[in-house]
Amino acid sequence: MLVTLLRRILSTTLLVLAVAAPGSAKPTQSSFDGHWSVVIITDAGTCDRSYRYGLVVSSGRIYYQGGTGVLISGAVDRRGRVSVNLRYGESAAQGNGRLSTSDGAGRWHGASSGALCSGHWLAERRD
Repeated sequence: MLVTLLRRILSTTLLVLAVAAPGSAKPTQSSFDGHWSVVIITDAGTCDRSYRYGLVVSSGRIYYQGGTGVLISGAVDRRGRVSVNLRYGESAAQGNGRLSTSDGAGRWHGASSGALCSGHWLAERRD
């Protein structure tokens, strides 16, 4: 059960990574705004091997209409640097990376009640 929860959290985190907005992004149009497809790949730990999710970025902020109860904070700055944090109950994950106007990549790691996982993510613009 914990591994499944961690998988969901880590998956959501990487989705967010692909289109997050760091710190204090202003609500203006961003060159990263649009629809993105993100694949999250586990390189270490007991999480599922991979996940794929769709996101929408608007004004540099991420919009994900997945499960409730997930708290996500993050940003993508004007240079495409991504930083994101995710929390779901006692589980948490963090990630970072970089986007271009068409794709992106980065690393992630997370923990849930002693279960640890980490890996990388790849994003592709779908507009």
